[in-house]
Formats: sequence, structure tokens, C-alpha cells
Amino acid sequence: MRGPRQRHTTPLETISVDVPESALEAYEAALATVCTTVGFFRDHKTGDWRVEGVKPVGRAEGELAASLVLAAALTGVTAPIRRTPTPAEGWLARTHAAFPEQNIGRRFAVRGTHLHGKPSAGRITLTLDAGLAFGSGEHGSTRGCLRALERISYRVPRRIMDMGTGSGILAMAAARLLRRPVLATDIEPWSVRVACQNARLNRLGRAMRIRLANGWRHRLVRANAPYDLVFANILARPLCLMAKELAAHMAPGGTAILSGLLETQARGVLAAHRRCGLRLEGRVREGPWTTLILRAAGRTQ
Repeated sequence: MRGPRQRHTTPLETISVDVPESALEAYEAALATVCTTVGFFRDHKTGDWRVEGVKPVGRAEGELAASLVLAAALTGVTAPIRRTPTPAEGWLARTHAAFPEQNIGRRFAVRGTHLHGKPSAGRITLTLDAGLAFGSGEHGSTRGCLRALERISYRVPRRIMDMGTGSGILAMAAARLLRRPVLATDIEPWSVRVACQNARLNRLGRAMRIRLANGWRHRLVRANAPYDLVFANILARPLCLMAKELAAHMAPGGTAILSGLLETQARGVLAAHRRCGLRLEGRVREGPWTTLILRAAGRTQ
């Protein structure tokens, strides 16, 4: 009989590419389409980044190839892919070792289900499965969003949405800190399943509505507008393309927290949203990643 904690009965492999910083975002997104966890590490001698992810051997090879072709076309960088066998138990052990409890900002703590003992005192603790570690708070863009949420927590938003929720970490943080319900959406079915699992794990099932949705096209996303607070921790290009829709669905004086941006991309994303009437209220930097805090015109909250 297969126990509840026995995962990855099929062989795993680690796939990786080395790319310059300008191509990091595109290749991270490419690997994330087929890998359950993706990480990246900088070579300080060359300045390049190694992007690597873990996936079952043979799974979604066509999708991976298409994503890599797209990343190469977008960046002009063609990066050969490397593959190495990854024992399932060794991968999970390394994941646990690399996912200690993290204190983020002044208010939040993120910890894996594999950790025992009492959580940090005086913090809002969010528990995630380290075996599903994307969106675990280790990424600079996620950390930046949590710190940005702290900055605006004195406001009391009525309607909150987390677009591109991934693990659900930002939606859970907002539901806990602001004590308001959150609509969380993602374009990937896998992410929706993981976010639902994490919401239940953190006893937030009733505070979160989690839906499979393609941006602003979903009926519920439009019907629930206007929003007082929107998270969009995705990628620079889709953020720019959706700027007009975001502005149209914001409540007067509402706040948008945008991330998934390298510092070099923040200016372009900010310009796209300024053209739609949003103004910069602040920014948070975490390593090479930048989070923008934008305000819609109108009344203050």
C-alpha cells in the first residue's frame, strides 16, 4: 500500500540551464511549466545564473521543448539543457534541508510541514509542504510582496485578489493579516490544486476562493471587481499587457502589489501602469528582484 507521504514513484531528474541575468526570468518561467520546484543560483565569478528544476523523467517533454524555444526567442539566448538523475528520497531530503523556517519582514513566518516544534512567537505563521516548495517564500519576489503587504496593512481593503497565486502564500498572508476573504486565481491547474491544499492546511479554506482563471477574462474575476487590493506576482511582460485591465478593475484609492520583476524590468512595468493612471507609492527590493506598490487615483482608504 502506498503511504500518504510516499511521493515520486517514477524516477526524477534535475534539468538545468546557465543564462545571463537578462534571460533569467524567461528561463525560470520555462522550467516552471513542467517542474514541481525551480531554483536559481548566481555564479559570482561570471555573473550568470543557473536555473534548475526537478521533474519526473519523460514527463511533458513536448511542453518543455516548446517553453525553451519560447524563452530563447524572447531573450535571444539559447541555453543548452543539462539532465542529471535525482533520487526521490535524496531530492526530498535536500528540499527539507533547504527549507528551514523563514522569518519575513516584521510579521510573517513561513515553515514547512516537515518542521517540528513551536513556530516563531509573535508572527503570522504560514505552513507549506516543502515537497511543493514553489511560492514558499524563498524567492525574492514573494518576500518582497509580503513586506509590501506589511506596509499597507493599516488600510482595510474590502475586496482582495491574488492573481497568479501559485502556492497561495500571498492570499493566505492577506487573509490572515487583514482578516478579509481573498479571491485567488491561477492559470495552471497544478497551482490551483496546491493552493487549495495549502489553504486547508492553514485552516483558511473558508477565507479563500481559489479558481482556475486566465487573468482578467474569467467571469468571477470581473464580477468581483472593483478591488481594493490586488497582488500580481507573475512576469514583467504579462504585467505590462494587463496594465489597462488592472487599472479598470481597481477601486478608487486601491493598491496593487506587482512583482516577479528583476530590478532592470521595473521601470518598464511602472511606465505601463502610470499610463493607465496608477502612481508609484513605494518599492521593495530583495536581491535582484523588485516589488512595486501602486495606488489607483481617487479617495484614500
